[in-house]
Amino acid sequence: MKQDNLFSIASNDIADFSFDANVADVFPDMLRRSIPGYDNIISLLGILSHDYAKNKTRVYDLGCSLGAATLSIHRHTSDLSLRHICVDNSKPMIKRCRSKLQRHMPAASVELICDDIQNIKIENASVVVLNFTLQFLPQTMRLQLLKTIYHGLNKGGALILSEKLIFSDQATHQQFIDWHHQFKRANGYSDLEISQKRLALENVMIPDTLEQHRKRLAKAGFSQTWQWFQAFNFSSLIALK
Repeated sequence: MKQDNLFSIASNDIADFSFDANVADVFPDMLRRSIPGYDNIISLLGILSHDYAKNKTRVYDLGCSLGAATLSIHRHTSDLSLRHICVDNSKPMIKRCRSKLQRHMPAASVELICDDIQNIKIENASVVVLNFTLQFLPQTMRLQLLKTIYHGLNKGGALILSEKLIFSDQATHQQFIDWHHQFKRANGYSDLEISQKRLALENVMIPDTLEQHRKRLAKAGFSQTWQWFQAFNFSSLIALK
């Protein structure tokens, strides 16, 4: 695992964050050190998927990056005949994802697509995963994506949605940011790295409140939504059709 030191050198010109080859090269380390509970979310979403994945249906991993969610789901559903659809708009991510999935699930039915997830038709789906992906879409386009997913899910199907949260109360919001930064420092990131990465993300990653997520999922048509995980300001929901 290559160490993430992409923001360790001071710069006066911080570019917007991009899922380019440099990020793909260190992405596992970046996720482990940046997102509290990330490994737990990945392992547990496989367990959740076991209850909703149905034989001869499709499982979509939208914004799949290196395919960690797909691998976790496959570990818990390998007895089923599933079609795994992995989508990401980053060519470096898709390239590394393909290599990883070929090594660890060579006999599975997998389709990798390099495209904007908004262009993907969802059909015959029993499980759809949006793992820290929705927050990178413009807020005006998020509801339409959720409606597309809802209509493509079979009855009883599940959407697993993981996101960074913001909080309406400013004091609460600042407390959770402070805890998150302490987490990153404990994992070896310097204050310079934390500050520069935050600048790189501020125009491309726009989080929502938990209430915004709940209301949007209900508006998209989902009948039930549960928050099943939270670590500091990172959370995961499951929404059922």
